[in-house]
Order: sequence, then structure tokens, then C-alpha cells
Amino acid sequence: MSGVPGMTGPPGADETDSERRRRRARFLRDLAEARELRDRVQPRRAKAARLRHAMRMRTFRW
Repeated sequence: MSGVPGMTGPPGADETDSERRRRRARFLRDLAEARELRDRVQPRRAKAARLRHAMRMRTFRW
């Protein structure tokens, strides 16, 4: 038993694919919400992060 709520056995014991996808979708929604909140609270840092990301994408080699 791990300390994670809702986990009663070993990972992947009797979890269906749809449950895993649903949990992953919820996690990604929460992550996006947290990112939006952080961007609202720290707009200067968010802008700098966007600019760094844009620079990385421009210099990325396919």
C-alpha cells in the first residue's frame, strides 16, 4: 500500500485502461489549471518562460 489515496494495491493490479486515461486526463487538467494560476500570479516570470520556450522551439533541429 502506498500513501496515495485511492491506490489499494500494487500499481496496475486491476486498473482498466479507461480508468487510467480518466485519471491521466484529470491530472493534466489540474496541471494546466495550476500553470494558469501561476501565470496570473507571476506574469513577468510567465512571460520570460514563454520567451525561453519560443527560443528553444526556434533552435530545435528536426
